[in-house]
Amino acid sequence: MKRINRRVVAARRIALAVGLASLALPGASVATCGSAFCAVNTNWDVQGVWVEPGARVDVRFEYIDQDQPRAGSKKVAVGQIPEHHDEIQTINRNWFASFDYVFNANWGVTVTLPVVDRSHDHIHNHHGEQILESWNFTAIGDMRVLGRYQFMPATTGPADSPRLNVGGLLFGVKLPTGPFNETNAEGVPAERSLQPGTGTTDLLLGGYFRQSLPIRDFTWFAQVLADLPLNTRDEFKPGNQLAATLGLRYEATATLGLMLQLNALFKGRDSGAEAEPRNSGGQFYFLSPGVSYALTKNIQAYAFYQVPIYQYVNGVQLTANWSAVAGLTARF
Repeated sequence: MKRINRRVVAARRIALAVGLASLALPGASVATCGSAFCAVNTNWDVQGVWVEPGARVDVRFEYIDQDQPRAGSKKVAVGQIPEHHDEIQTINRNWFASFDYVFNANWGVTVTLPVVDRSHDHIHNHHGEQILESWNFTAIGDMRVLGRYQFMPATTGPADSPRLNVGGLLFGVKLPTGPFNETNAEGVPAERSLQPGTGTTDLLLGGYFRQSLPIRDFTWFAQVLADLPLNTRDEFKPGNQLAATLGLRYEATATLGLMLQLNALFKGRDSGAEAEPRNSGGQFYFLSPGVSYALTKNIQAYAFYQVPIYQYVNGVQLTANWSAVAGLTARF
């Protein structure tokens, strides 16, 4: 039993880089004008860290510069493929504030509210005239409430080298708290896929599994989470999304954790009169190395650097060559 507890403690320490909000995952999106959230998985409970009953808070910042137009899987130049709008660049600076509460070994809930700071430039091709249009806004995004039920852990293997197996279910909603009517200085509304909120209520469903490896201080995990919009709002409905992560964690020291994730995102086409179905949706794969450091017993800092492995978009869309995540988390 003493050996099992040591293994659990090790698993918790090496997971400290991965924050609270797996809710960043269901928010991950790629649209024609490039609105996006990073696909890094930062779910504490999937990682098995700080699973004792109590409260946790997390503040996370993401930077995503989408300045690369893409058609299918190929990079293209701005305006190379004629469109009504020739997309130039979208810079996403996203902040996430999360509150998590663990009721007991089985039940927990996370509430996450994003603040979206976004700038966007494109060329409007209008009757042979090329008009540069820009938007720059900061607004609250859509709140996400994600509950979880974790099955009791089981151990397998020899008594002197146990393995911790834990599975769980994720379920919740995305609420339409973010505005979807932001305009620029000329009063022109931004495209719906660029807006801070979708205007829709979405169902969130998923599951996860984690296991400590027979190699000392290593743990792996997997998670899938679907985001399913339930309604259409003002003639717009975002496409269904499925986010998946496969991750490996290693406790390098008592305070330093090293992580590596493979993140995948699959997004359906948007629909409705205000949508651009032809230029929305796709599939995206990323490699995300990360690091965490224990500042104190109850406060952790973490950071990830994400690079795309393969990106395929419908029509022409903006994509990023890299993105970054950094945050602080604390428990009480």
